[in-house]
Amino acid sequence: MTANTDDSIAEHEQELDALRGERDGDEAGEGTSLELPRLSVDRRDFMKAAGALGAVSASAGCLGVLDGGDGGAGGQGTGTGGKGEHHVGPGELDQYYGILSGGHSGEIRILGIPSMRELMRVPVFNEESATGYGHDNRTSEMLANEGGDYRWGDTHHPRVSQTDNDYDGRWAFVNDKANGRMARIDLKYFETDAIVDIPNQQGTHGACCLLPDTKYVFGVGEFRVPMQNDGRDLDDPEAYSSTIAAIDPESMNVEWEVAVDGNMDNGDGGKEGRWFFTTGYNSEHGTTEAEMTKSDRDWVKAFDVPAIEEAVEAGDYEEINGVPVVDGTRESPLNQGDRPIVKYVPTPKSPHGVSVTPDGKYAIASGKLDPTCAVIDIEQLPEVDDPADAIVGRPRVGMGPLHTAYDGRGHAYTTLFIDSQVAKWDIEAAVDAEEGSEDPIVEKIDVHYNPGHLIASESYTADPAGDYLISLNKLSKDRFLNVGPLKPENDQLIYIGDDEGGMELIKDKPSFPEPHDASIVAADKIEPADVYDPEDYDAEYVDEDSAEVERIDDSTVHVKTYVKRNEYAFPEIRVQEGDEVTITATNVETTSDIVHGMAIPEYDIDLALVPQDTREVTFTADQPGVYWAYCSYFCSALHLEMRSRLIVEPSD
Repeated sequence: MTANTDDSIAEHEQELDALRGERDGDEAGEGTSLELPRLSVDRRDFMKAAGALGAVSASAGCLGVLDGGDGGAGGQGTGTGGKGEHHVGPGELDQYYGILSGGHSGEIRILGIPSMRELMRVPVFNEESATGYGHDNRTSEMLANEGGDYRWGDTHHPRVSQTDNDYDGRWAFVNDKANGRMARIDLKYFETDAIVDIPNQQGTHGACCLLPDTKYVFGVGEFRVPMQNDGRDLDDPEAYSSTIAAIDPESMNVEWEVAVDGNMDNGDGGKEGRWFFTTGYNSEHGTTEAEMTKSDRDWVKAFDVPAIEEAVEAGDYEEINGVPVVDGTRESPLNQGDRPIVKYVPTPKSPHGVSVTPDGKYAIASGKLDPTCAVIDIEQLPEVDDPADAIVGRPRVGMGPLHTAYDGRGHAYTTLFIDSQVAKWDIEAAVDAEEGSEDPIVEKIDVHYNPGHLIASESYTADPAGDYLISLNKLSKDRFLNVGPLKPENDQLIYIGDDEGGMELIKDKPSFPEPHDASIVAADKIEPADVYDPEDYDAEYVDEDSAEVERIDDSTVHVKTYVKRNEYAFPEIRVQEGDEVTITATNVETTSDIVHGMAIPEYDIDLALVPQDTREVTFTADQPGVYWAYCSYFCSALHLEMRSRLIVEPSD
């Protein structure tokens, strides 16, 4: 290793130690220095792990230096399997749906697992031309009116609805970290059917359901802003708050919010309907990095949902922007009695992920800047006077722990951002062990590189399958062909079903930046439709008997057309310059896969019509001329001849 590399590592160690703050050794686990056990590396190896100072400053470093083979201390080799029991051959179907966030694309991505084949991309907060999402009246109005009319989104945490603590295949929900929104995806059609722009939130980071029966979907607001944010309290950070929002999954209305101290990060719900947990940072109420990292402690916030509902019912709230906002800050009167609505559980600085174990006994928060995880005994929360007494385990799992998933056999799996590893550890052994002990660690496996989230098959249910795990890694570096400065990220499939044989890396999958989290659902729990059911939408179904071009008045025309192989209902449509034209189009095909399009590019019209689906679009015919409407999906041998002529006659 060159002197320059030595200097860089030393500098990054110092900066990370300074960011963690001064702590006693027994509080942080033995010592706080950044361990680099394999320093016989050249500059190329060092660069594999360099995300370094920028990510450290953002509260998680990336200095884990890998040799790519031995799996690190106590680790397993990184296999390159993909055949045998994990192979899905041509014509074979996968065992699971993987529902992955798309990050800055604003979409979610549907994978088959274990093949890791990408099956579909579902647009959520983004316009998308292949499906016509955002181009027809219904979805464009949803994005504009319900969704706040933002031009982009950042999907993070897809969560699937549950009944009796098991996936019911009805909906998936996903948050918009960028713009403070929550969306619902109908899994019958794998399409977004509702978006809510959450009042009083900037940056909805976490998204999770209150179980066992998805009573609420919670949006966890990250950024602290004034309440109300209308120009008052601009320079008084103590008057800022972040909130969680309880959203009704049926109506997608925000029922209530709770304002708290500090910023919030991720969230997860208990299994019995009482508790919802979030991690958080910035207990200092600062507005700069230096101000936000002074303290050596932050909180896991445990929200007592029935107690909050009682406060709302009693009128103990302030209505802000049309939503009841309950005061859940530490000094709130609602937190001074025998049953506080929010319990603030102290943890090492800036805990990141939090997840509830399948049996509902524990909520486990990852330390991020601390090498431990905090195991919170949920049953003890109502009993203890000091919430810190509910922490019953603090295993030392490694450097940069971020997120934890479960296999249903008593094991937790935690991503180690700095070490570039996934650690497998025994939950009950962690409860029994001394604080800071490494004894609960079963094994570790190298990933490539710097993992953020991870998800095990059905991990969020009460009965995980315990066979596959995906590590969603932030950097890929040399794992794929070079495609320029913006590299793909790397979603790695790991087999975790053999406790004796150890974890096995099955395959890498490049992913367009920058995804975050995922859910894995057994394929037989989702029943997608092959064709659309006209009963599921409000638009008028148009067939051969109802097709017509109707002039409503001097300036309004309604075109009702069916679409089928080789033809539209009308070879020619005539309107006048200045007319407001609505086209209602139905694909009358009943055979699955026969998709048609209706595109009139000069008027920015792009409809994608699956079998039995109806879409509407409205536009103003403000340019006289001849404009061809054509099918944008190849559908038959006469696909190119499938068209209709839109004639806009001059108004003169």
